[in-house]
Order: sequence, then structure tokens, then C-alpha cells
Amino acid sequence: MNKVIEMIGITKIFPGTVANDEVNFHLFKGETHVLLGENGAGKTTLMNILYGLYQPEKGEILVTGKPVKITNPNDAIKLGIGMVHQHFMLVHNFTVAENIVLGMEPKVGLKIDMKKAIKDVTEIADKYGFNINPKAVIEDMSVGQQQKVEILKALYRGADVLILDEPTAVLTPQEIDELGAIIDNLKEEGKSVILITHKLKEVMKMSDRVTIIRRGVVTGTVKTKETNIDQLAELMVGRKVNLVVKKDEAKLGDKILKVEKLVVKDHRGVEAVKGVDLTVRAGEIVGLAGVDGNGQTEFIEALTGLRKSESGKIQLKDKDLFEKSPREITDSGLAHIPEDRHKRGLILKYSLFENSVLGTYYRKPFSNGIVMNYSEIRKHCQRLIEEFDIRTPNDEVAASALSGGNQQKLIAAREIAKDPDLMIASQPTRGIDVGAIEYIHKRLVQERDKGTAVLLVSLELDEVLALSDRIAVMYDGNIVDILDRKEADEKKLGILMAGGTLDSKKEVKNVE
Repeated sequence: MNKVIEMIGITKIFPGTVANDEVNFHLFKGETHVLLGENGAGKTTLMNILYGLYQPEKGEILVTGKPVKITNPNDAIKLGIGMVHQHFMLVHNFTVAENIVLGMEPKVGLKIDMKKAIKDVTEIADKYGFNINPKAVIEDMSVGQQQKVEILKALYRGADVLILDEPTAVLTPQEIDELGAIIDNLKEEGKSVILITHKLKEVMKMSDRVTIIRRGVVTGTVKTKETNIDQLAELMVGRKVNLVVKKDEAKLGDKILKVEKLVVKDHRGVEAVKGVDLTVRAGEIVGLAGVDGNGQTEFIEALTGLRKSESGKIQLKDKDLFEKSPREITDSGLAHIPEDRHKRGLILKYSLFENSVLGTYYRKPFSNGIVMNYSEIRKHCQRLIEEFDIRTPNDEVAASALSGGNQQKLIAAREIAKDPDLMIASQPTRGIDVGAIEYIHKRLVQERDKGTAVLLVSLELDEVLALSDRIAVMYDGNIVDILDRKEADEKKLGILMAGGTLDSKKEVKNVE
């Protein structure tokens, strides 16, 4: 088989850390090759070097057997290398066609030929089996559709090698299947695909070979057919990983959260939550399942005071939380791991010790109401770093310097340390590796076992099924059914998530 990319002895050093240490990697024509590793292992750094965003301290790169110097992304694009980043780089008020041709617009005289742009985009979309409207505006599209636009953008620029950074982090199960079909089409056309991921299920489904990186060093390259999930997890983390969540029977306590007939509007003024009722008891995990965009985000924002509710009732123990401020709600005993760690969870340019007391900095012992007690804050942060194994040189680095998994651990540590009555965990393991997932799952179960009420919101059905005692399914702003975990499986949940109903009317009642 022809090697299209060879990276030999690549070393990249950042202040205080060796991101890539003598890394060797090669890619064959027409293969899907996964770069697997924990957050902060050096996967994205290696691919940023291939794409010209970083320069290595040493090592060489060969493209189709010839040594090349890639000093910026334009060099990479000319060599047929395209990259789709984890956070998409699209102009939100432009159409699909405008985004795809941006910088390479077809012209008639001095004017942009939009007819030709639309025709070209339609042709390339049809060729690779993308179902996409070139006239649609980006901000009106789902995340999965936006990702397709990013892939088309790279193909339009002539990419033969496509790097996809965490491509499934924000996709629904259906969209992940669509992405798999697209990758198969690309391979049939002779393209080569590099996937950066830590999702083992998708690795097994989508790849031909896997290269595992741990702490900047390659620990092995294996053929996917000759390995399994447990072996990959061990190579990735350096120890055996328990992928099954162990938990005892739930010991139910009092009703902690009681929501009645809650109505919430979205940013457009349209009802996103349409009269929802939900109860969560002490000592149980209630999973909220559903395809993204069915009102889960607005529901959680209303519970946490981040969005105004229209009507209804929200009660935490005996306290009325309706229309209370986020601080009043936190002080009432609610902790929140938000779905977007950058937007809601951290202040990225603040240090770890400052981030560790967000939401509690005004309380004792961190403050006397006037002056901050930094020695107590630093002690608190050190405890969290040790207890949650947050990988960081020290507590003074900015939160932005941590990998995604370590950022998520910091948020989970901070919220659990509040010792809440109700823990709301929204997408608690989105975009993090198997080691961090195992740890956060274990801690959520510990919270439940000590009598905390836990409301888990996740797009990962495996996660909902592994952790929940009861599962509420949300569709089009309504909770359409609540199943006991023993009665639930992927098929039943899939039917409810798509707006269907289960055959025998109400197989399981909502346990009040």
C-alpha cells in the first residue's frame, strides 16, 4: 500500500511539557486511521503540525514519499491536506455555499459568481453522498450538518487527506452513522482519513488502523480487526479500565426536585419546554435522554436560573426556585456541571485556583464578605487537583491551558465539592477520554449513594443507560415517557427519542 503521509521522529515542546516525543506516524492511501489517546496526550498537537499550525522542534514529514516543509495551513492545503477542527470555523450568517467557496470564490469579472458556487457545491455534495442544501444559512443548521459543511469545505479545496478532530463529540447516534457512511464514500474515492478521537466504540466501527498516543509518546499501532475495546483502553490509559459502571440498587429518599407544568421559551421566543413535570428523589440518578435540540438545554437553563421561565413550578426540597437568580439557586443546594464547559463552566483566562471557587468565592472560608482569603482558596484547589487527578503543572496556570478532559474534571470537582442536594450534570463527559469518563461516572454514582439527587442530561445513550435509575425521554419540548432502567433499552429509547410511542400503553409509569 502507498504511504501518503509519513511523520518521522516528530518532537514538539511547549513551556513545561513535551507534547510530542519522537512520534512516528504513517497513513496509507484509502485508509481510515484513528489517533487515539487521553485528553492532553498530544494527538491534536501532532495533527496541528501536519496542518502547519505548529512547527516541530525536530522530525520530518513526507507527503507521497517526498520531504516537505509545512509552515502554515496554506502549504498543507496545497499538498492536499485538509483539517476539520473540533470547534468549527464557519461564518454563521453566511450560507453553506458562501462558506465553502470563501477565499476561492468563482468570479464573473470582478463579481462573485454565486450561481457557479451553488452548482459546484451541489456537485461535490452529490459526489460524496452529502444531503445538504447549499442555500441554507449556517446558524439555522444542526451541528451534524455544520460538520458536513466543514468536510465539504476541505474537499472543495482539493483535500486527499482529511483530518477530523473529535468528529463525533457533538453528534447524535444517527449523525454518527451518517458520518461513518460519508467516510466510507471518501475512502472509495481514494481519500485517506485521520480521525482524532477517544471514543472506543467509534474507533472499532470506523477505522482500519489505530495509533495510540499516551503523554506524547506512541504506545502502539494496531489493526482494528486484531484488537478490542478493552485492549485499546489499556493502551490509551496505561492501566486496565473498568468500562462498566458498578452501582448498587438505589436507596430512594425524599423528593428533592419537583418540577410542575414548566414552560420555557428559547432565544427566538418559541416554546422550547411545553409544560414539563419531573421529580428527582434523593439517592437516585434520573437520566434525561433525547436528540439534541428538543428542549433539554432550555429546561436545564431554567432550573439553574440561566434562563427565565414563563410559567410553572420549580421546587428544591421546600424552597421555591421559580425566577430566582443563579446565586440564590446555588445557595439553595443546587450544583451544575454545564453542557458547554467554555461558555458556562470556566473563565478560561483565570487560574485554576480562581476557577475552583466560582459560585462559592463569596462564602467562608474563601472570603469574609470583603476580602478574599487566597491561602484557603489555594488549599481548596490543591485538594481538588489531588482528589480528581487533574493533570496540571500547578494551580496557577490558566484554565485554557488544560486539556478538555482536565477542564471537565476541574468543573466536576468544583461542583461536587459544594456538597449539593441536587446535582445537575449536563453532558458531563462530552469530548473527554475514557479515563476521565470512568472517573466522572464513578463520582456521580458516589454522589447518588450518599443521598444526593442527580439529574443527568446526556446525548450518549450508553451513558444514560449505564448511570440512570430512571430515564425520562424528552421530545419536542415534552417528557414523552419515563422508564425504569430495568425496562429501558436502546431500542425503546430510540423510538421515544424519535417521537414514537411504545406499543403497550405506558409500559412503566413515572414513579412519583
